[in-house]
Amino acid sequence: MKPLFCPTYLPNVAYFAMMLQQEKVFFCEDTFYQKQTYRNRSEIYGANGKLKLTIPIRHTHSGKKSRDGQVQIAYDMDWQKQHWKSICTVYRSSPYFEFYETDFAPYYRVQTSRLFEFNLNLIKLVMELIESPFAYEFIALEPNKFKPKDELLNTKQRAIPEFENYTQVFSLKFGFLSNLSVIDLLFNLGPNTASYLKNAFVEVR
Repeated sequence: MKPLFCPTYLPNVAYFAMMLQQEKVFFCEDTFYQKQTYRNRSEIYGANGKLKLTIPIRHTHSGKKSRDGQVQIAYDMDWQKQHWKSICTVYRSSPYFEFYETDFAPYYRVQTSRLFEFNLNLIKLVMELIESPFAYEFIALEPNKFKPKDELLNTKQRAIPEFENYTQVFSLKFGFLSNLSVIDLLFNLGPNTASYLKNAFVEVR
């Protein structure tokens, strides 16, 4: 069966590595939203180790599960300002942050209502920045033809993919942290990001 992807917030290395293996990426808005997944969470390398960024969402009061395409982002708190400040603080000293800063900044100023759309727009941006062809299609949920890649969404998975080390901003302090957001890779490796992802060798520990 073909893999079915759900857009996540600034996806991790495993997510992007798997997407780049596909001739076409299939997205579906009809899958059910689940809490505490990478749908609205991302992990970067902070000054004190792994730093989690979470997008707040508006919860429905109907008691019914929301479809992924229906989930709305909450803007009661200025999470955009907080996330962008964290990203700038963490990666300002990385080799390539200044090359991509102006590309990401607008996404933390303009409000997008749907989480699905916001995440997908960021994925398309990264694909453009790493100059990788990105063919995708929206499809209806067909259990016999497509298999959701739920393992890419699980924030509590015990088996963490172990990728080849690369120099990170705080690696001398805490060592290498595997499978962070793709922006950690992008800001540290720049033009070599696509090559790293395409040649990523995944070990499970």
